[in-house]
Amino acid sequence: MHKGRLEAFSDGVLAIILTIMVLEIKVPHGADFAALRPLLPVVLSYVLSFIYIGIYWNNHHMMLAGTSKVSGGVLWANLHLLFWLSLVPFATGWMGENHFAPATLAVYGVILLMAGVAYFVLQNCIIAIEGPDSTLARAIGRDFKGLSSPPLYLAGIAASFWQPWLAGGIYVAVALMWLIPDRRIERTLVDKA
Repeated sequence: MHKGRLEAFSDGVLAIILTIMVLEIKVPHGADFAALRPLLPVVLSYVLSFIYIGIYWNNHHMMLAGTSKVSGGVLWANLHLLFWLSLVPFATGWMGENHFAPATLAVYGVILLMAGVAYFVLQNCIIAIEGPDSTLARAIGRDFKGLSSPPLYLAGIAASFWQPWLAGGIYVAVALMWLIPDRRIERTLVDKA
């Protein structure tokens, strides 16, 4: 199977996810800057989630750039990833509306954890059909970021109930870690050419 439809569908779903998130930010009724103050938690949760969705979109794009074929298993693994990412707007809205309450932070962390697991599954499904010497397999290597994210998400989920600010800090730290561009796939693609 060709990967073009997978890429197009995924891009469309991610665009819809971003649109849903921004539509959840309600316009204040006041005309001064003070009317924006109650929206601060909503906007902060939106910014963090926008960054996460952007990270997934970027990494998904780079992963598929190093992929030559897809299978039914890859299609299902991709849908699994999109399922968890489609829950981000719900968790974002709930977290922002409730000013980062412990349960909302924990649910947000669970969704981030599951999206990370789903991405790992997708990556391994692609490597399984492309082979251990494939561009993607060579580019992934030891995958420090991929292996360190789940324990950090678990720490954030646990911290949600006793130090909510720490949980939020952990989620921001993981996003910052992934925000730094990962050039492994780009370098491997250039070396291959």
